[in-house]
Amino acid sequence: MRRLKALERLREMLRPGRVYRREEFLPLSNSVDRHLRELVEQGALKKLRTGMYYVPRRFEFGEAPAEEHALVRSFLRSDRFVVTSPNVYNQLNLGTTQLYNRRVVYNQKRHGTFELDGRSYEFQRRMNVPKRLTPEFLLVDLVNELGRLAEDQDDVLSRVKERSAQMDHRRLSRAVTLYGNCATQKKFREFLAHA
Repeated sequence: MRRLKALERLREMLRPGRVYRREEFLPLSNSVDRHLRELVEQGALKKLRTGMYYVPRRFEFGEAPAEEHALVRSFLRSDRFVVTSPNVYNQLNLGTTQLYNRRVVYNQKRHGTFELDGRSYEFQRRMNVPKRLTPEFLLVDLVNELGRLAEDQDDVLSRVKERSAQMDHRRLSRAVTLYGNCATQKKFREFLAHA
């Protein structure tokens, strides 16, 4: 009877679409691992990886995957990250046209490639992480990552130089200082000196 009561308490706290860490269940159960295993077997929870669980949202055509931001936030146990992809550089209208199957998470905790809910993420540790993707950050990040992209580097750098001249120099300079590696900072000093 007591076991059933603890299991029901756990089931009642579950919210569809939410990602949970194992430790969130500890106050509600003295056999948390057994209860979590039972909830997974019953389909109430989906195990994402060790210590991470997702409550599936069910629709008439099947289950929706975990929301990306909630998934990464739970994995990192932090809100200090930004998820991006080289595809967002195409928004800058600099002639980048390639499409990439890569999700990158800039954060202050983890480094490496991890699979979360069947999706692969490349975690890169950075001292400074923006709260959101701004055009200034994307321009600086594009130059940081240019060697890893399948683009004509000279052509892209020429367009970056033109775009730098059109942007707010104070905001761009701040983004360069915060997010640019040494080579990127040097390039932008040259670009902004001639602007």
